[in-house]
Amino acid sequence: MPKNDNMLTILWMLNSGEKWTAKEISEKLEIHIRTVYRYMDALCASGVPIISDTGHNGG
Repeated sequence: MPKNDNMLTILWMLNSGEKWTAKEISEKLEIHIRTVYRYMDALCASGVPIISDTGHNGG
């Protein structure tokens, strides 16, 4: 899937109200976890607020 499609899918997943871990997103989209982090960084840089929780039940 093209980069923009993956970024939009990540945006949709995060906007669904569910908590997602980077690992779950990478498995769902069949991309490397590091790529998920890069896409999230790009979304944040473009002004999309992404809030994450740390810890055992984070996401």
